[in-house]
This record gives sequence, C-alpha cells and structure tokens, in this order.
Amino acid sequence: MERTLSIIKPDATRRNICGKIVAMLEAAGLRVVAQKRIHLSRREAEQFYAVHSERPFFDELCIFMCSGPVTVQVLEGHDAIAVNREVMGATNPAEAKPGTIRKELAVSLTENSVHGSDGPDTAAQEIAFFFSEIEIVG
Repeated sequence: MERTLSIIKPDATRRNICGKIVAMLEAAGLRVVAQKRIHLSRREAEQFYAVHSERPFFDELCIFMCSGPVTVQVLEGHDAIAVNREVMGATNPAEAKPGTIRKELAVSLTENSVHGSDGPDTAAQEIAFFFSEIEIVG
C-alpha cells in the first residue's frame, strides 16, 4: 500500500464540490485515511510551495491557496500516487483527459481544484507537513 497527499483547493471548496472529488478518488480505488479542512496562512502556503519559490507563478499560487479553506487528505491504495495523478488529470484543465477531476471540475489553470504529490519522497514530506501519524487511520 502506498500513501499520497491530496489537497482540494479553495476553488473547489468554494463551489461545495469536495464530495464529488472524494467520490472520484474513491471510485478509482483510493481510500481516505486522514482528512481535515483548514485555512492556510500566507506563511504556510509559502512553506508548502517553497519548491516553486523561484517560479513566476509562486506569488499568485500562494495568494490563491490562502483565499479560502482547503481540504487536505491522505489517500491510500495500490500505486496511490500514480492513481491519484491519473484521476486528477493534467495540470491545465484544457489538456486533461475527459473524466478526470480537472477536466470535469476545474475552473482554470490556476483554479484547477486539486493538488497531489508527485512522488514517494514528496508524498512523505507533504503528508508530514499537514498530519501527525496519530491522525492517519488506515
């Protein structure tokens, strides 16, 4: 079993579609083993997305991620990272495959509804950023 971090972003929480997103993830065989709704501070967003700090979109990303509540969750399943990324779809909703979260539910490239870890090391770091071991119930 593998674990990955998933974030349902402010655009999706604002539109009250968290349940739809979780249903799509669960239908793909992933199981939610930890979940909470939080409101990131600017400092927390900057820390979480520090890997992108030199990119031109960093400031816009941090502002967006602080614009409303997010739902952070740990997903578990066979090849959870790859499965989650497949269900999310391409970062740009215009390039995402039909049936993916971003194709069906995203608003734009910036407001693309979800974030997911891109590899095992990143998943471990991102999960630890939001959750203690006692909060993850398999």
